[in-house]
Amino acid sequence: MTVAFAVEDRVARVTLDRPDRMNAVDAATEAELELIWREIESRDDISCVVLSGAGQKAFCTGADMKGGAGKSGLEYWSESRENGFGGLAFRRSLDVPVIARVNGYALGGGFEMVLGCDIVIAAETAKFGLPEARVGRLPLDGGMVLLQRKIPHNLAMGMMLSGRHFTAAEMQTYGIVNETVPLEQLDAAVDRWVADLVACAPLSLKAIKQTVNRTAHLSPAEAQALRTPALVRALASEDSVEGVAAFREKRAPIWRGR
Repeated sequence: MTVAFAVEDRVARVTLDRPDRMNAVDAATEAELELIWREIESRDDISCVVLSGAGQKAFCTGADMKGGAGKSGLEYWSESRENGFGGLAFRRSLDVPVIARVNGYALGGGFEMVLGCDIVIAAETAKFGLPEARVGRLPLDGGMVLLQRKIPHNLAMGMMLSGRHFTAAEMQTYGIVNETVPLEQLDAAVDRWVADLVACAPLSLKAIKQTVNRTAHLSPAEAQALRTPALVRALASEDSVEGVAAFREKRAPIWRGR
């Protein structure tokens, strides 16, 4: 698999591509994705990320079981993937919002990557699932630990224990998908969300995501009292002054990320 990465107009686009269009991830792709996430984390000129799969068949179908690695379940489990599948599933150092553009199958690790995104826009034809139990494996890279924290217990267990594929409409009722649209309208829908995020101050976006990620385990009072680095930076930024000035002057703000 190859990974296309480009940044334009404050938007980073990360696209998974494989000739057979099933977009299974191998070890080399995992390493490439890790480098991309680290670069995005180091930059102040990015307001959001759009993660997608090339073509119309699949977003990502998880680990490459046909790649010839020949690893046992225990060998795969023992390897270090501290940020979950694709370096994203439960990554907490990436403060830039990530939009999942789901065009087809998002299965196994692909679905775990979706769970690591902040906003999910899916085509009506998209399919989601954690089918690992059907091949004698487990959703080790985020599925078992993330899904139960995002949706009700019975819904999470139904997905993991059945190994079934679920539609985008079902995932929207579960609260995983933000918006479901016909495939031909998918890019337009993603662009609308991108426009909304880019209209916001990039440091504010980072502060919101960092605070949410670092305070979920705290009580409301403890969370309110926590001074996350991104929060302090946003409140003390030039953009904070610019946003208020632009509002008073009835013009669009000019964000500089500082």
